[in-house]
Amino acid sequence: MNTMSYKGYAARIEYSDDDGCFIGHMAGIKDVIGFHADTVNELRAAFVEAVDDYLATCEKLGRAPQKPYSGKMMLRVPPEVHAHAAMMAKAHGKSLNQWAADVLIHAS
Repeated sequence: MNTMSYKGYAARIEYSDDDGCFIGHMAGIKDVIGFHADTVNELRAAFVEAVDDYLATCEKLGRAPQKPYSGKMMLRVPPEVHAHAAMMAKAHGKSLNQWAADVLIHAS
């Protein structure tokens, strides 16, 4: 699965063999926003247009646009995983939050 991002919003991109085009869906918000195009360049333009239209529509309606993610996560892991992660963070001279963020960034 591939993604695009623009103005802090992300979209997951798929190819539809049935339709012969690329299809995108904005991810991380409850509002359903989709777009499609035949080429990657057209898809990028359609995504930009979809985000801009979404933001303009929210402004017209007088409501705040949904934000994709706050940046806060809570994970429940076994105590031994927590202990190992804390040890690895300390060994790297980082806080547990910074170490975990670095691990997640490199895992994607």
